[in-house]
Amino acid sequence: MRQIAFYGKGGIGKSTTSQNTIAALAELGQRVMIVGCDPKADSTRLMLHCKAQTTILHLAAERGAVEDLELEEVLLTGYRDVKCVESGGPEPGVGCAGRGIITAINFLEEEGAYEDLDFVSYDVLGDVVCGGFAMPIREGKAQEIYIVTSGEMMAMYAANNIARGILKYAHSGGVRLGGLICNSRKVDREIELIEALADRLGTQMIHFVPRDNQVQHAELRRQTVIEYSPDHNQANEYRALGKKILENKNLVIPTPISMDELEDLLIEFGLLGGEEEYQKVLEADKAAAAKA
Repeated sequence: MRQIAFYGKGGIGKSTTSQNTIAALAELGQRVMIVGCDPKADSTRLMLHCKAQTTILHLAAERGAVEDLELEEVLLTGYRDVKCVESGGPEPGVGCAGRGIITAINFLEEEGAYEDLDFVSYDVLGDVVCGGFAMPIREGKAQEIYIVTSGEMMAMYAANNIARGILKYAHSGGVRLGGLICNSRKVDREIELIEALADRLGTQMIHFVPRDNQVQHAELRRQTVIEYSPDHNQANEYRALGKKILENKNLVIPTPISMDELEDLLIEFGLLGGEEEYQKVLEADKAAAAKA
């Protein structure tokens, strides 16, 4: 059984990318379980055709303890028999959302949910800055990390930061980086930029997912593109990504770069307006800091 996880900047399209990729893997005959690790509980909605699945943490709060739950109450079957579970989280501003991930994974393991599977996929909220959200990496639950990014600066910054988290636990937990998935935002020279970032991180851009409105059309109907429009070109892009992940052997310990190196890369591709303009920005920052 392979345990993979999708990480990336909040709003980059992790849940959409992961569910479409899982649909492709299921189409290839793989037995898959999705473990949603986001308090929004939106990691399985396209598989289950519903707004949000009842979460482990929510049901445990109602019952008083997670030990009072039955596996079939929180583990549902979706498109092409993909197993779906959501960890959930507390109300906004209250408690630690990372706790839901830890509670969910422990419960699933104890109840035997990981049996007879080819893949377990973790869809994880945002960046690796919280111990709870880093749990799949820290505890060696997720063996392969796929970072969803784009040619936007903050998405690349998050990808590099996630690579730092993988490096931190690579030797103790055995986690590896499987590659970058570029979920296109139609940034200038986006493919070349993400390929260059991947090269600096010591990994690969495993696939470039073009931007297409068909994704939104499918999402409005709470379906993956593969289910909603199986003959569409965008469905074939996700099939290609799923096949690449299935066959991927290029699992590495990443080599994250400094912020200066990341900015140099953006300058090289002209995204910060060139060296001269960028130096003006730096000088303005220094002047503002001196006044403060």
